[in-house]
Amino acid sequence: MNAPAAELTEQTHRRGGGRLGRKALRSAPIASFPTLVRQIPVYQMVPDEAVELIHDESLSILEEVGCEFRDDEAIALWKAAGADVRETRVRIDRALLMELVAKVPSEFTLNARNPERTVRVGGKNSIFVPMYGAPYVRDLDNNRRYGTIADLNNFHKLAYMAPALHSSSSIICEPMEIAVPKRHLHIIHSALKYSDKPFMGIVTSKERAEDTMAMAGIVFGEEFVRDNPVLVAITNCNSPLVWDATMLDAMRVYARHNQPLILAPFALCGASTSASAVGAVAQVNAEALAGVAFTQLIRPGSPQIYGQFMVTVDMKTGAPMGGTPEAAQMMYLMGALARKYKLPWRTSGFHVGSKLNDAQAGYEANMLMHAAILSGANYIWHSAGWLEAGLTCGYSKFATDCEQLVGWYKYAGGLPFDDFKEAMAAIREVGPQGHFLGTQHTLDHFESAFFMPSIMDFNSFEQWKAEGAKDHDTRGREKARNMLADYEEPKLDEGIADGLKDLIARREEKLPDSVS
Repeated sequence: MNAPAAELTEQTHRRGGGRLGRKALRSAPIASFPTLVRQIPVYQMVPDEAVELIHDESLSILEEVGCEFRDDEAIALWKAAGADVRETRVRIDRALLMELVAKVPSEFTLNARNPERTVRVGGKNSIFVPMYGAPYVRDLDNNRRYGTIADLNNFHKLAYMAPALHSSSSIICEPMEIAVPKRHLHIIHSALKYSDKPFMGIVTSKERAEDTMAMAGIVFGEEFVRDNPVLVAITNCNSPLVWDATMLDAMRVYARHNQPLILAPFALCGASTSASAVGAVAQVNAEALAGVAFTQLIRPGSPQIYGQFMVTVDMKTGAPMGGTPEAAQMMYLMGALARKYKLPWRTSGFHVGSKLNDAQAGYEANMLMHAAILSGANYIWHSAGWLEAGLTCGYSKFATDCEQLVGWYKYAGGLPFDDFKEAMAAIREVGPQGHFLGTQHTLDHFESAFFMPSIMDFNSFEQWKAEGAKDHDTRGREKARNMLADYEEPKLDEGIADGLKDLIARREEKLPDSVS
């Protein structure tokens, strides 16, 4: 089994009620699952010939149509590499492209400030990461409103406390009361202060990426972060076929420090791609490979993550949709391509279109997470909190997603046979018409044998009604509130904490209060 100790800690949390129980929990270390090593087969939806067809068409797109790189330094790098460059349009020969892509390592270590939270990305390894970028929150009173720095702090605390989350992300929600030019400083400070798991970088300008690296240098040491991954940053191609200057600036900052980037086109299928799932994959694959290849012009051998964000649009309204069957099918295709290229790859887990933590959210989330797991994704992003096509992060959704991740972790870990002999002995011990509740095997395994969620309700109708007839959304908010009550900060060294505060103060003096 992947993480029996962590499951036991989660179950102890559920049973340890009252003041003494909470005190005992606070005195125990926060449980954290190690990297998920998948022990189940990947599922390939199409034959190898179909994967080769998409691959060949993607390379033809880059050779014949080309991709825009709207940045002078990027153009100079492509010219020096031998690409066909005409103004900002870059056409890349397939041999050059694949030579560059092959330089990316198939796995890498992502370091946390607490070494026990360090994880592996790539190969059979998978990690779960919470959502990113919501301007709104659905709060503990079920109100939809703008996010604040207090909300962001809370979500970083919840990410720290959730055993099956392997990262704290960064901009889980936007702290809207902080001026945009200064906001990134407080986002990264929150991720580093309230959690000791790996985090994500800022990519909205070169200077903000540099500030992120400076803050990481204070926490991990400047020498360490020059070569060792401590964060992941997201860069999006503007589909169709444009890498803009902002994203390219961020790529250079992070790749030069050997920090992995997710090279992920943001595709609204049917709007920024053709109205074809297979056609969309061919285009997105071309865009992602162009981005991956460019990072190797900056620093050959730097770790990178091949990625995608593909959602279909409602062809009646143009609105993006979440957990559709086509989104799942496209994940399977991207997984097959990632394996062909031997690249670590990212997809999204629980991204949904539902406005509430309701049945629609559950259906959408299950459709996508099943595909993410079975397609072999390594970096499963948006795995907690996502509502309303990413516009909102919900406290209830965050808590219920984290609980569901425990189940998905167990699912992907495969079926253990380590106690099979003892289980067979228990059958012989009990015989016909008995029960197993008092056997030694049951006493040894009852806490870890099965996934036992606390937010989902399996009681009788009468007991459920007696306890307040609470729906799943209400129970999720209660779980989030209780987790926050139990939170204790994983303290930074005093010198490091002071160094971060000093950097923030110095940078805020130089930064404007508004975007000009």
